[in-house]
Amino acid sequence: MKLAIIGAGWAGLAAAVTATQAGHQVSIFEAAHAIGGRARAVKSTLPDGSPVTLDNGQHILIGAYTETLRLMRMVGVEPSTALLQLPMSLLFPDGRGVRFPNWPTPLDALAGIVRARGWSAGDKWSLLRLATGWQLAGFACDSDTSVTQLCQALSPRVMAELIEPLCVSALNTPAARASASVFLRVMQDALFGVQGGSRLLLPRLDLSHLFPDAAALWLAQRGAQLHLGARVDAVEPQGAQWRLHGGSLPSALFDAVIFSTSASESVRALANTSQAASDSIAKEIRCWTRACQSLQFEAIATVYAWGHGASLPEPMLTLRSSTSAPAQFVFDRGLLGGPRGLLAFVVSASSSERATLQTQVLQQAQQQLGLALQAVQTIVEKRATFACTPALARPALRIAPGLFACGDYVAGPYPATLEGAVRSGLAAVAAALA
Repeated sequence: MKLAIIGAGWAGLAAAVTATQAGHQVSIFEAAHAIGGRARAVKSTLPDGSPVTLDNGQHILIGAYTETLRLMRMVGVEPSTALLQLPMSLLFPDGRGVRFPNWPTPLDALAGIVRARGWSAGDKWSLLRLATGWQLAGFACDSDTSVTQLCQALSPRVMAELIEPLCVSALNTPAARASASVFLRVMQDALFGVQGGSRLLLPRLDLSHLFPDAAALWLAQRGAQLHLGARVDAVEPQGAQWRLHGGSLPSALFDAVIFSTSASESVRALANTSQAASDSIAKEIRCWTRACQSLQFEAIATVYAWGHGASLPEPMLTLRSSTSAPAQFVFDRGLLGGPRGLLAFVVSASSSERATLQTQVLQQAQQQLGLALQAVQTIVEKRATFACTPALARPALRIAPGLFACGDYVAGPYPATLEGAVRSGLAAVAAALA
């Protein structure tokens, strides 16, 4: 088959690699002049004038991200060297919190809970009892349950020091508004799905080198076509095939089209498409775009800051977050292959303006880490992820006959993560080739 994939983010590239590996002809069209979507490298400068490569947002992976790790290997990126592998750790600067030992799954989680520093016996028992209930229930719950409702039997300390940081990092949605069913799926895969599923995998490479650049090279070597600066404004049915419309696009016909752009960009192109489509196809397109338009989105901010000789005792620490101290996590980029003294503070579900956020985070660094830092760059993705709320109806993989979608917002078991995007790409290809 001849497949057109619109968008060269992680989902689109995963789809392209999968389809090419299966022997199909693939053309990728990316409106920007860079690949990787919201998970890519950006160039910046340190306060001393030194050039530095940052990421469009600090990301982590975990051992349960099996499809992402498999595709990385396929395109020539070895996870054991590209990622720093650590046992799950949610430690605060004062040493309190949870660290799993390097034990087999799920004994690592059990031991981590029992050994948690700063937790009383009652704190630990509340979590063990609740987690046992999750397992007995098959990690399932009512779709309209929030994470806060799911965890109401937990002690306040466990809720504040474990569940809330885990929830906002995995779902980018505060626990009070986050889907318990999606949260449980992530917990199941991390704690019981595969050996080492809970392990933290922290990128030692910038996000472009971690997968997109290697995928693009792999695709080019196998005859796939990647068109940059190629915005698709609409697709037009031509019998059982599709023609793409936009500036400087080839006139080729495709057997199927996979939209791998943001929800808003897909809606824009499909609104134009529906005007020239038959009534039946136009009706299906409008139904799909309405599902996209019902999504709400959350912002993620990454505040990069630098201090001469600044360092952390761990590559990643959990921070005590509040309205005035918004960062939930901090990463020592100097321990992850970057320049010494460079830290990345992550603010999930961010709502403040960039300048205010940056000032608050620098104050938070002084108060909680004892570090006087200078801002390097603050990157705010205002529509970084969809709000993963209870009973959310996400857009389907299939849009209309011959039209499909992939991306971290498309229907699937995972929240808006790199693994969610990759799995969505694989599922879209499977649907297109069925």
